[in-house]
Amino acid sequence: MEVILAKQQDLEMLDGLYARARAFMREHGNGGQWGDHYPSRALLLEDIARERLYLMKDGDELLGAFVFFVGEEPAYRAIDGKWLTDRARCGVIHRVASAGRGGFLRRVVEFCGARAEDLRIDTHRNNAPMRGALEKLGFMACGTVIVDDGTERIAYEKSSRISFAPQNKCREG
Repeated sequence: MEVILAKQQDLEMLDGLYARARAFMREHGNGGQWGDHYPSRALLLEDIARERLYLMKDGDELLGAFVFFVGEEPAYRAIDGKWLTDRARCGVIHRVASAGRGGFLRRVVEFCGARAEDLRIDTHRNNAPMRGALEKLGFMACGTVIVDDGTERIAYEKSSRISFAPQNKCREG
């Protein structure tokens, strides 16, 4: 298995992958998170140009794609809740799309966790498969954030520096 940066020539493959991911979300009661066209081709091109869109492959088989960067996510500055850590710069994961082979998100988290001690991600309240997977992987639901389109997301964090009881709630201030 390898993780590589996406390139412009991967756009057709990415369009198909994200279309299947949107269909999966609709089938599982979460049609509103990505709608019919997210992520847009322009956003994918921006992610490619910023070298933060990754493909995970097993030989020639595409397992999925995700965005990862270490830095500040503007949408995470204001949270209705409390992050586990006070760091503004941490590993941020976005736009996770699996081709449907099990264990994909675990491998994404392992890849990202090797590059950042603290990881943050958000998802829609109706995205039960993602929420369950995040909690199984040790992420804690820390509160809610408002993303670029003005909608609310549940914000999660995982820190390799903090141990806690597995009730999946961040500490109160």
